[in-house]
Amino acid sequence: MLDFIYEAKGEEMLKNIIKAGAVSLVLSMLMLQSANADDVTETISEALESYKDGEYSDSVESLNYAIQVIQQKKADALSKFLPNALDGWSVKDKKRQSGGGMFGGGISSTRQYKKDSSSITVTIAADSPAMQSMMMILSNPMFAGSSGGEMMKIKRQKAMVTYNEGRKKGDIKIVVKKRFFVTVEGRQVSREELVAYAEGINYKKLAKMP
Repeated sequence: MLDFIYEAKGEEMLKNIIKAGAVSLVLSMLMLQSANADDVTETISEALESYKDGEYSDSVESLNYAIQVIQQKKADALSKFLPNALDGWSVKDKKRQSGGGMFGGGISSTRQYKKDSSSITVTIAADSPAMQSMMMILSNPMFAGSSGGEMMKIKRQKAMVTYNEGRKKGDIKIVVKKRFFVTVEGRQVSREELVAYAEGINYKKLAKMP
């Protein structure tokens, strides 16, 4: 009898998870308005069919796949906002991360730039838990000062700039509309070069990204 009760509870819990995942998935899909949504909608349909047939594991697997596709599309969309290389610089590589990684479950896109021994890495992340702590720092300049940073405005965005003149390295952190976390990190670079890459992002359009 107890086994039956536990099994029933487990099945009900799984149903709730699937329902919650499906709702979240549909909302994400509508927000992204993906031009290539057929693959996603087909996968969601497969998940619903598996759910109706009681094949919950297959349903969850299909939903997870659809979520990964949507996250990848969002990471691709973020990459369009990464700045172009400055004169004399070249793009070394591009990385897209959908979930996990250094941003604790957020979606991000990264591009690295090189010039001789100098390198700068720009990352734009969405849905990152790291934004909460950064927003606290940006709202109180005392936090920035205690960590060696300096507050400034970059294209009307609050930014925390940390730069070591002796080691010629530093970083810039910016939170856009409480949704996007921008980081610019550089080695063997000038402060002006860091700022120039931070200024290469169209923050107005980024803030309107669905």
